[in-house]
Amino acid sequence: MATSPDTPIRNVIFDMGGVLLDFNGPLFSRIFTGTEEDAAALDAALFSSPAWPLLDAGAISEDTMERMARARLPERLWPNLRECMAHWHEHQPVVAETNALVGRLHAAGYGCHLLSNAGTRFWRQKDRIPSFPLMDGWAVSAFERLMKPDPAIYLALCNRYGLDPESCLFVDDNADNVAGARVAGMRAHRFTGAQELEGHLKGLGLRF
Repeated sequence: MATSPDTPIRNVIFDMGGVLLDFNGPLFSRIFTGTEEDAAALDAALFSSPAWPLLDAGAISEDTMERMARARLPERLWPNLRECMAHWHEHQPVVAETNALVGRLHAAGYGCHLLSNAGTRFWRQKDRIPSFPLMDGWAVSAFERLMKPDPAIYLALCNRYGLDPESCLFVDDNADNVAGARVAGMRAHRFTGAQELEGHLKGLGLRF
């Protein structure tokens, strides 16, 4: 879908993992194990497992994810897995600079939204996002039963909150998700850091 460069950006849509919060499976796995070898095994069975996207898609439950991970781990690591499953989100580092940028954009009158591929754990993850109370809306894959880069999830967010896709800039650290936003009619930016994002926004004419 073609977008017009003449349409002013009035809304900025942010990904969560890698943009507002860090998502780092090896880090989480090290927190809940005692050796690098055990951490690598836990990460491979859980966060890097081919089943993890099914959790984000809402296709499997967290209990099912844990059972699938348990099958790939020695029994001695099952307690570590259980603790990790229960508490990993409590250790997600905040990307403070991006959250501060959300605050400045919101104060300047721009719409700020969140669009993430994430599981139902989002209900707890959102409490770690300093800027979440400022968000004007959100959509998460597990609840939508749609995932980025499917253009349908971007349009679902727009339809829910009455947004013109051409007035939106989508920000994500994943190149495929950036491409999906463009297909949906948005402008999009691949996130590499808050300072670079701020420069891009100002280059598009946003004032904040």
